[in-house]
Amino acid sequence: MSLYIGREASKLWKRICAETTTEINLLLENWKYILGGLICQYIHGLAARSVHYFHHPGPILHDSGFLLLPELGQERAYVSETVFTFVFLSFVLWTFHPFIFKSKKIYTVLIWVRVLAFLVACQFLRIITFYSTILPGPNYHCREGSRLATLPRPDNLLEVFVIIPRGVLYGCGDLIFSSHMIFSLVFVRTYQKYGSGRFIKQCAWLIAVVQSLLIIASRKHYTVDVIVAWYTVNLVVFFVDHKLPELPDRSLGGGPMLPLSKDGRMKEEGTKLVNGNSVDPVDRRSRSQANGKVNEESDSVHVDVLDGA
Repeated sequence: MSLYIGREASKLWKRICAETTTEINLLLENWKYILGGLICQYIHGLAARSVHYFHHPGPILHDSGFLLLPELGQERAYVSETVFTFVFLSFVLWTFHPFIFKSKKIYTVLIWVRVLAFLVACQFLRIITFYSTILPGPNYHCREGSRLATLPRPDNLLEVFVIIPRGVLYGCGDLIFSSHMIFSLVFVRTYQKYGSGRFIKQCAWLIAVVQSLLIIASRKHYTVDVIVAWYTVNLVVFFVDHKLPELPDRSLGGGPMLPLSKDGRMKEEGTKLVNGNSVDPVDRRSRSQANGKVNEESDSVHVDVLDGA
């Protein structure tokens, strides 16, 4: 038993090392897209913080969702955040599953390039929208009488450009449309296309619906913020997805195209790593031995045919 566990642990470690090498090669080819997407995340956070300076608390607008859904209360506001955290962490862990599991369909770097493209497009539209009309926030800390409803004028530029977690949790003014729903719907749609668990896909859509209702019940957004997010994010992902090159399906033995070298030939080493030949050295050795046996048998048959002739 201990020998079997040791052999499996050795194979797992080799698989992780081979997958790390593959992903590093892909990261070197796509680092500009990853960096650009992360910079856009910072710009989006900066815009959401900046609009807080212009927010003016006022009476909560009439909202049909507020009439239909009972208010959870300030002490239970953590419920929607807990659901969102679960969705976020689950998706992040899934994107890194090729490092552990032998059966894999995606490349981690390539899937995040795609996800960041979706997020950037949606967040760009969101910035335009919430800066166009700044509505009075329905959240508890954004209402009249709260000291967090408005931000005092910054003393220096550094205060404007530094984003703190407290400012993210207690922002006001960035309403249409919901950022939480942007992330959740992008993650759910990505798993819908590239995931393999049918039951998980159904649960993911159900959780997205539940999270929408919890956001409204927590009074973190108006109903219009959630509804606009649902059709905007789905439309953006649909059109952007058709503009991007399709990801290779690793389960079919496909691999992404790597840049050509100076002599016009494909980088052989990178190609071997990316197409999955180096995922498991033990399996590769077994396949080589099997191919050698097949070649020996074909050679013997060829000799017999010549002798008979």
